[in-house]
Amino acid sequence: MVTVPPTSSSLRSSRGSGSGRAENLLVGCDTQQVEAITTPARPLCVLAGAGSGKTRVLTRRIAWRVLDGSALAPHVLTLTFTRKAAAELRGRLTALGLPEGVTAGTFHAIALAELRRLAAERRQAPPVVLASKARLLHAVISELPRAASFGRAAGSRSRAGRTARSGAHQAPIHELAAEIEWAKSRLVTPSDYELVASRAGREAPLAWAEVAQVFESYERERRRRRVLDFEDLLTVCASELGSDPEFGASARWKFRHVFVDEYQDVNAAQLSLLKAWCEGSDDLCVVGDPDQAIYGWNGSDPEAIAQVADHFPRTTVVRLRTNYRSTGEVLNIASAVLDKREVPQACGPSPEGPIPTVTPYESDVAEAEGVAELARLAHRPGRIWSQIAVLARTNSQLLGFRQALEHVGVPCRLVGDGGFLRRPHVVAALSDLQDATSAEGLSAVADDLRSAAGELTASVSEDDDDGLPAVPGEIEDLGELAALVEDYLLTDVVANGSGFRAFVETSMRSGDSGRAFDAVELMTFHRAKGLEWPVVFVTGLEDGLVPISHARDPAAIAEERRLLYVACTRAEEELHCSWARERRFSSERASRRDPSPYLTPIERARLQLVALSARSPSTAQEALAASRRSLR
Repeated sequence: MVTVPPTSSSLRSSRGSGSGRAENLLVGCDTQQVEAITTPARPLCVLAGAGSGKTRVLTRRIAWRVLDGSALAPHVLTLTFTRKAAAELRGRLTALGLPEGVTAGTFHAIALAELRRLAAERRQAPPVVLASKARLLHAVISELPRAASFGRAAGSRSRAGRTARSGAHQAPIHELAAEIEWAKSRLVTPSDYELVASRAGREAPLAWAEVAQVFESYERERRRRRVLDFEDLLTVCASELGSDPEFGASARWKFRHVFVDEYQDVNAAQLSLLKAWCEGSDDLCVVGDPDQAIYGWNGSDPEAIAQVADHFPRTTVVRLRTNYRSTGEVLNIASAVLDKREVPQACGPSPEGPIPTVTPYESDVAEAEGVAELARLAHRPGRIWSQIAVLARTNSQLLGFRQALEHVGVPCRLVGDGGFLRRPHVVAALSDLQDATSAEGLSAVADDLRSAAGELTASVSEDDDDGLPAVPGEIEDLGELAALVEDYLLTDVVANGSGFRAFVETSMRSGDSGRAFDAVELMTFHRAKGLEWPVVFVTGLEDGLVPISHARDPAAIAEERRLLYVACTRAEEELHCSWARERRFSSERASRRDPSPYLTPIERARLQLVALSARSPSTAQEALAASRRSLR
């Protein structure tokens, strides 16, 4: 692995042939960003810390290569982990003046589109994709014997020796589905599951041997019905790329310049697809941050970004070290969470700001009420509600904050609180879209949806001074469906209604939501990744929640530490941490709580900031950075 020093050598070498439009892409970029945008090195890995301009560098590198002629826009493929990220990339590239559009989409959406193209070329039926594993698992489990040998009550669930429920017939379907998804995303087969799960210390809903049995029966039934699930899209596409020379050659010709966003989140199945796609080519650029690898519990491989040169030999690495989002005070706290000696340089709009706070509350109710009051006070002239966020480790914690915020009259939005595809008006619209037999038919229905949204907006403007929709969210939902149609038509050359339905269900798996209005955002640490707000409350910092109680092995604990780092680095100006000395879970009695062990380095760093600020506010940042480098 080669690390490129922060020089502008590649910029100098490219200026002779670069156009003026390409040169404009470098305006406002620092030396490291310029290197990442212009280096001719391939494959390339850009290690981009939180707030370092990752998306700016990725989009400008794509635009730079298109404008200097080293890449052709119709042959560019950008792989993302959410549809929202793909749409943002396309929007930014259009604004940068690319003469033609590029293809951007999730791993799963692109794989589905390619499998549909392959089926059309073979004159076969398009792949049928399960909307959910639940129904198939219900059918599988109903056929399993209820014998004691299968559903023993004392089976081991993990190395911690937890007791299994009495068989698959009692296990929650969604937990079994999640466990199968974890296994398949890591390319673990039913025969290997028990060994791999035991080594990983998986907290499974049944004994590992029982999960393996359910997994094997599920796969057998899935193959019998000739359907694919979410993870199969990746593995089947990768297999076809490797086994069908004609398909592999056409796919690699079609998308010959490959870019990957958020590479630290890649799992084994996605990596296998990426390697199959790039077979025989070095035209690959990946962007990510190992400090933000927080999805290992869900199948991602946090080591993949560190091992990028093993998977793609002769990879060159460029590092972006300057933070353009957060104040120096926030960065000191976040760096302390990861025990980093070097604090990133703060060069954002507000490089200096208030010292972050740590507040203990007597109970979870008191915490919710205290945060609600502080959020109300943070809403001052020049700051709207949606510039404030309340983050927690679990969804259940957020319910109390929503109640407290509503009690004091603060509008709030609980992200991920409902099923987009289950809303009545969405169900009706999807039915019309699914009946479309061509791309033209889909476009016509999408136009109707936009017209309906426009009529609703007009009626609201006439009847309601506040401009709020009479049916909450309906306008945004119809617009979201129309946008989904546009995204789908960019990827599928044999577009029709059934293909759109498979695409939209695949896209919604990422948790994207089209609804947006001025309200305090409530979301989990995981959902907050990639977002930012001027004011952030990081709550529930108690042992058992942060780190979560089932994180026992070193890898899981390290991931919990990175997760808190991600939460803290969402703050641009103000960071407020809190915990409760007593918390009530569900209907249980209130239990005493201990502070998170991660609060110790946070409090230490905070006290250093207080002391240094009192002595010399102008040199506090430099002095603290120097003291941290001198540790050990």
